Amino acid sequence: MVKATSYNPPCTITPTMLRLVIGIGEALGHLSAVPGESMVSLRLRRKNRIRTIQGSLAIEGNTLNDRR
Repeated sequence: MVKATSYNPPCTITPTMLRLVIGIGEALGHLSAVPGESMVSLRLRRKNRIRTIQGSLAIEGNTLNDRR
């Protein structure tokens, strides 16, 4: 027979924690509901950031290849 042990979690869940988790879940739901728009926006930001870095490096005489 296995003896039952009492477990005390290291923290307690508060109403504030629950509200924050719900807010995160809702935000993720909104993002996944419109995957095309948000993903395109993130890709554009990434490409623009890479172009900015490439331009800065080119001014300094360095090169960076965009392989993606």
